[in-house]
Amino acid sequence: MAEKKVTSEKKVVRTAGIYDILRRPIISEKSAKLSESNGVAFEVAANATKADVVRAIQAIYNVKPTKVNIVVVKGKEKSFRGRGAGTQRTVKKAYVSLPADAKLDLAANVQ
Repeated sequence: MAEKKVTSEKKVVRTAGIYDILRRPIISEKSAKLSESNGVAFEVAANATKADVVRAIQAIYNVKPTKVNIVVVKGKEKSFRGRGAGTQRTVKKAYVSLPADAKLDLAANVQ
């Protein structure tokens, strides 16, 4: 009997951690106005860079962004009726410009 050789090669996944970079799309009036000019806003991971955001959008949506701007919004301090003060979380946002012919359907994955 001839024995079969079993090769267990692991494929290197280029998109490892991609879904951790883009946290969620931001749905607001500003992002709705941005979508009129072919732009999208995402909340991204705190350690994400512009290059990471570009790679993530290419891997998930198969669209190459033309421009990415990143903004860090510091958490506001709030007071709570006699319970002292607290701080909201700090959020990192990415404003992404897309080519004129590209469309992202963000509502398709909403459950």
